[in-house]
Amino acid sequence: MYLLLKRKEVDPQRTHGQLFIDGVYFCDTLEDTDRGLSFTDTLENIRSRKVYGRTAIPYGKYTIVISYSPRFKRALPLLLNIPGYVGIRIHPGNTEADTLGCLLVGRRSNDKVLYSRGTFDKLFSRLTKAMKGEQITIEITHDY
Repeated sequence: MYLLLKRKEVDPQRTHGQLFIDGVYFCDTLEDTDRGLSFTDTLENIRSRKVYGRTAIPYGKYTIVISYSPRFKRALPLLLNIPGYVGIRIHPGNTEADTLGCLLVGRRSNDKVLYSRGTFDKLFSRLTKAMKGEQITIEITHDY
């Protein structure tokens, strides 16, 4: 399964995007602000520009697995091998205060996403089915 997150709009507090599954639009996303980091940047460069809990992960392609989250006390999608980041997941939430670098899914409404829990549940169902027979990757790009 191939997920594509296209970042569409950035401001100093947040980044809005759209998530596609195998080329088909699925939902809107919300992340911390995009500071232009790339997975090809040096770790030193990423660390110098990253603001903890307020910076979107670097552009790039990452593998997703489903694993237990001690913070949320349930299984959630986890993005692997992100330079300068650990524990980045896809989960429900409404504003950039809920992200800490993670990806929130839902339907955009001004500066937040709504219907996040229902949207996440649908996404999680699709991901868990796909995990049984294929690798899941997410590519993060921008479209602005």
